[in-house]
Amino acid sequence: MSDRWLIVGLGNPGAKYERTRHNAGFWFLDALDRESPLQLKSNRKLSGEASKQSFAGADCVFLKPDTFMNHSGQAVRAAADYYDIRPEQVVVAYDDLDLPPGTVRLKLAGGHGGHNGLRSTFQHLGSPNFWRIRIGIGHPGIREAVTPWVLSRANADDERAIKQAITRAAEVLPDLLSGRPDRAMQALHSKDQADEAKAKPDAK
Repeated sequence: MSDRWLIVGLGNPGAKYERTRHNAGFWFLDALDRESPLQLKSNRKLSGEASKQSFAGADCVFLKPDTFMNHSGQAVRAAADYYDIRPEQVVVAYDDLDLPPGTVRLKLAGGHGGHNGLRSTFQHLGSPNFWRIRIGIGHPGIREAVTPWVLSRANADDERAIKQAITRAAEVLPDLLSGRPDRAMQALHSKDQADEAKAKPDAK
């Protein structure tokens, strides 16, 4: 196996879904692209838009699956197989209902939490032992409203908070790629905790 990394953003292709909460993973790659052009191009063999290049000193493959969210794992597996990348070198960015807008978390392994893109990745990759960038989008409050929630656009304040969190995640990615995941997690999580503390009213 190589030391190459696979960086995947999950989402749905097409203009109809571009600004929806479910495309937060795509937004993560867009944020990376603004800092260092990724030159993503359609790749039928990998079922998505992909590129291979050095990023922050690491050998990386970037991928936006065009399989639609529920079949994302097909593209992840195709890229991992083609470039000989082990699960521990895969990073998947996606929208997370369990985190509020403005919050982002980095973790290795764990469950899929009902997220269909992660579920598909589990099935096709054959392992849960990959890195996740969990981008908070908030929860509508009731289960029946989840699908229209993720497939609609966030309000202006939430969208701004989501994009700010994505920017923070993009800023710490070089630490993860250089073998310093603890530093990346500390930077992200301490910032989130500080923000949460500010948001809470003083106890009386």
